[in-house]
Amino acid sequence: MRLGLLGPCGGHESELEAAARGLRERLGAERVVYLGADRALDLVVGRWAVDLVGGQGTDDTLMARATAVCLTADAKGIDLFIQHENEREELRMFESLAGSATRSVELIAGKVVVLVHDKAYLEEEDILPASALIFGKSREPLIKQIGRRWFLSPGSFPRHGVMLLDDESGELRASVLSAQLEPGESRILEAPKALRMRALGAS
Repeated sequence: MRLGLLGPCGGHESELEAAARGLRERLGAERVVYLGADRALDLVVGRWAVDLVGGQGTDDTLMARATAVCLTADAKGIDLFIQHENEREELRMFESLAGSATRSVELIAGKVVVLVHDKAYLEEEDILPASALIFGKSREPLIKQIGRRWFLSPGSFPRHGVMLLDDESGELRASVLSAQLEPGESRILEAPKALRMRALGAS
């Protein structure tokens, strides 16, 4: 599993768009989650859908598009229509948090991971079961272990804003990338070693 994380774009939509494309096409991300609260990635992906299939590029207008294209198209034209619609469907890999206080709980490499825009909205029931807490509201990227939990942030555009979680090696690794996908800090999110105590009897 390769999960791409994008921090708030702060109005730098072209940089966000380039990073989202790069996560998918160059780095092989299977899902990409935007941690901003402004729905900027939704606008970007909406434009991609329109470029692919025309019209409004939504599920609601699928039948209208099919009728307009396929009734008069030859076999090649129908195949092309289906190809473009399949490519539009694949855009579902790009997701956004619903709002600044919305939490998304994921299970990655057997670890409970909580995603949120602003870590100030995390509550005790979010924190207790989590191995990693990932938040978007941060200017600089962060990979830091506190106790048994990891706190992660991709930082914000235009300088930072990209992180990749990868469990292909059997261990969960977090890698910070610049907005241009240049590699930065990378850490394996290891659990702390348990403290072992031995009781000694009286001699």
